[in-house]
Amino acid sequence: MNDNPQASTPEDQDGAVQGYACIQAYLPTLDNSPGVYRMLDADSRVLYVGKARNLKKRVSNYAKPTGHSGRIARMIRETASMMFLTTRTETEALLLEQNLIKQLKPRYNVLLRDDKSFPNILVSRTHGFPQIKKHRGAKKEPGSYYGPFASAGAVNRTLNQLQKVFLLRNCSDAMFESRTRPCLLYQIKRCSAPCVGKVSEAEYGALVGDAERFLQGKSTRVQETLAKEMAVASDAMEFERAAALRDRIRALTQVQQSQGINPRGVAEADVIALHMEGGQACVQVFFIRAHQNWGNRDYYPRVGADIDAAEVLQAFLGQFYGNKQPPRLLLLSHGIEDEDLMAEALSEKAGRKVEIAVPQRGEKAELVSGAARNARESLARKMSESATQAKLLAGLAEAFALDGPPARIEVYDNSHIQGTNAVGAMIVAGADGFLKSQYRKFNIKGDDLTPGDDFGMMKEVLMRRFQRLLKEDPDRQGDTWPDLLLIDGGAGQVSAVIQIMRELGVDSIPVVGVAKGVDRDAGKEEFHRPGQPAFALKHNDPVLYFVQRLRDEAHRFAIGTHRAKRAKAIGATPLDEVPGVGAARKRALLAHFGSAKAVSRAGLSDLKAVDGVSDSLAETIYGFFHEKG
Repeated sequence: MNDNPQASTPEDQDGAVQGYACIQAYLPTLDNSPGVYRMLDADSRVLYVGKARNLKKRVSNYAKPTGHSGRIARMIRETASMMFLTTRTETEALLLEQNLIKQLKPRYNVLLRDDKSFPNILVSRTHGFPQIKKHRGAKKEPGSYYGPFASAGAVNRTLNQLQKVFLLRNCSDAMFESRTRPCLLYQIKRCSAPCVGKVSEAEYGALVGDAERFLQGKSTRVQETLAKEMAVASDAMEFERAAALRDRIRALTQVQQSQGINPRGVAEADVIALHMEGGQACVQVFFIRAHQNWGNRDYYPRVGADIDAAEVLQAFLGQFYGNKQPPRLLLLSHGIEDEDLMAEALSEKAGRKVEIAVPQRGEKAELVSGAARNARESLARKMSESATQAKLLAGLAEAFALDGPPARIEVYDNSHIQGTNAVGAMIVAGADGFLKSQYRKFNIKGDDLTPGDDFGMMKEVLMRRFQRLLKEDPDRQGDTWPDLLLIDGGAGQVSAVIQIMRELGVDSIPVVGVAKGVDRDAGKEEFHRPGQPAFALKHNDPVLYFVQRLRDEAHRFAIGTHRAKRAKAIGATPLDEVPGVGAARKRALLAHFGSAKAVSRAGLSDLKAVDGVSDSLAETIYGFFHEKG
């Protein structure tokens, strides 16, 4: 790959050349290589990233003054310079294009938002009685992985159903080893209690095998086996066992009914349908694995009013599979511009053939039609919610005398117990509602803070937040700068925040304090602005409810973050502070001695006897506790 930045703008006698003439000036420097091009504005912000089979031919299209859509014409007018990267193949250019779009988020590209990883079900192989559990992230733990599932909820529902049918444990290995009698799950027929010997390893292994066959789409065979076992038990007058098998067959039938669409002719596919309306788009993705529907998720990529479906879907596929393993088949509602090229790129990524199809008839077309209906309905709901949100933001601007509806609202709150495990929390909301991917937590670090010093905590949080913003985006060109700060507190808190903002030179951002009224009742909130008398909104004002939701969400997030920190602190032991003692050696020491206190009292020879603890480490541990004592 060759890098040819050409970032300096071509100039003529009149200064910087813009638009069509600017693009034309680059044509003599380009050849017919495949590659990626970037269009930049006068401030060197990337407007657009595109790929080309032939860079010279592709860029020359932009140099023509006519024949462009409104979106492309605006982009050309704003172009002040271009950058180019040549590649060996067009496939390489396609992959590079999608990586750059994700990284740079150009204004004129289709952008996929909220692109998260998906959970899987893991049948662990680290124990004689395998555990079945939810897994997200890198697949490092030994075992069999089944997925992806569309959401944690879809995984939890499936795990719940699998427990009913196959009675597999979901407890941790440590919990398993510590049991002396069956837990509640055994009592309610959700587990076979292998922890206390209620089932042999061979019998439990058979249950695991059945569960895996079900996850592989072989549920009919599992049902037939269970039915035969029930008949044998009944003939042998083992009525209790026959009843238990009958209950498992019923549970398995309920599982199959709850899954809805279970295609017979499609073993593995992602069904991807697009609906566009009013300059907005919704992409619905259904996950079909082992002939089973493993859930669906909707996405709302950023698009323009004059962009076509082929470009939207192609951009979506490139970004969606940037960090995911594609299935063997993609069923699309619309054709894309470079179907062969995309299939080649995805096949290269997967290490096997990936097929792309736009079915016109049969079961596959029915699957796409169902996904398209979901996309249409989801977008209608989203547009309705967006209209309501726009009205609320406009009402908020009017109530707080803002220059216009805020695109980004940041709400801050603190949580602690008498100053311990203190955390600050920031939530973000805007035209699309709560932007949870942009929430932030702040572990309060100030050593000079007195317990319960809410002013000091807020100062630390805001200093850290805005010092980082000033470092990352000093010119405030991005979308990470807030248009409004909401603070939990009254006039005193607002004055303190304004002082902090002045110190940082960012006091132009409006600040509003939200304080409970005299009775501290929801609905009687008072609002405080710098230099203005406190005021209240009408009890039934939708803007009041909106602010209450914002404040409550910030409080919920702060409390949850504080509880997580406190729980982690409670679970900590002095062993965490010993140099050279990681998680594995900590487990070995606790298993050997029973408690951290016993480790602290152990003699040097006893410490050396622990598996995995070398003589030098034993001396380090012994010295750590005895020097402290």
